[in-house]
Amino acid sequence: MIPRRVFTAALAATGLGSLSGFLFTPLAQAAKAYEVTRTEAEWKAMLTPDQFEVLRQAGTERPYSSPLDKEKRAGTFSCAGCKQALFSSAAKFDSRTGWPSFYAPIGKAVEKTADNSLGMSRDEVLCSRCGGHLGHVFDDGPKPTGLRYCMNGLAMTFAPGTAPPVVLS
Repeated sequence: MIPRRVFTAALAATGLGSLSGFLFTPLAQAAKAYEVTRTEAEWKAMLTPDQFEVLRQAGTERPYSSPLDKEKRAGTFSCAGCKQALFSSAAKFDSRTGWPSFYAPIGKAVEKTADNSLGMSRDEVLCSRCGGHLGHVFDDGPKPTGLRYCMNGLAMTFAPGTAPPVVLS
């Protein structure tokens, strides 16, 4: 699997960068300053290679490969990069897609940005504290929001305990 950023950089270096506007869009984390910032070397030192590919290079884990997809205990799902609480287990549901799915994040823990990669129009979901790529959000989820935050398990950690309440804004 070639991370999106590497492919986009290769397109630009070969003069085919005009294709990248159709195939790939830059990640918001490249253009915005976040509360938690680290050098590429620091991210690589603290994350596993697979976590680095997902969180910092917008990769995607294989469906059904994350144990967090089947996690059913009460607790909190947090960013593997900066430990910010992202999702409550109370908002988790089985989307049958092979990735952990939620109908709402905790407060303003995530942000969305347009992702027009691979000729598709989607909303990419980033950690609002470190800009890590978490996954995408779609409008085919359950009530009460109708949203499906389809997250990479590699981008998150899970802490069992009392689940934070789901507050819809």
